[in-house]
Order: sequence, then C-alpha cells, then structure tokens
Amino acid sequence: MRVPRLVGLMAVDAREAARTYGLSLDAPDRPDFHRAVVDYVVRQYPQPGAEVPPGSLVHVWFDFGEGEGGGGVREPRVPRPPVGGLPRELGEPGDAFEMIGR
Repeated sequence: MRVPRLVGLMAVDAREAARTYGLSLDAPDRPDFHRAVVDYVVRQYPQPGAEVPPGSLVHVWFDFGEGEGGGGVREPRVPRPPVGGLPRELGEPGDAFEMIGR
C-alpha cells in the first residue's frame, strides 16, 4: 500500500483520505487533532508514495517547526532594501482623462 499525498488537505479531508487507504493519522503538534477541521497539513511522514503495510501510522503536521518557514512576522528586514531606483514617470499636468485617450 502506498501513502497518499496529504499535504495541502484540510484536517477533515486528511482524516478521510487516510481512512479510505486504511491508514491511521497522528498529529504531534495538535493534541486536539480529532477536533481540527479547517487546518491545512503542511508536512507528512512517511512521504507520499512510500510503501507501507495496511494500518500504518502516518504523522501529519499543521505548522512548520522553528526555522522551517511558514508565515509569521518578518519585519524589520535586515539589511533594509536599497533606497532609490528609477523615479516613476508622471503624466503631464492637465486633465487626467485626456491622458487615457492617448
């Protein structure tokens, strides 16, 4: 039996997919996994396509670990982006709708 791809599925869909394949799911980062519904799977082990015996346990995670990416606050960025660049070209003074017709 091959492990299905669960990454990207909501918790409820991942549980259903595992049940369809005769596998069990475990979520080390979610003790309340059985109640999770709309959280998305971001990692799984074993990897999709791995050959496992029926009834095997597949681990899924709903959050990236420390230093593994994911969202979060990224400001302030260091070093700061360079200042300058090309100035934006402005239209000639006058009627704004006149510029659209050109």
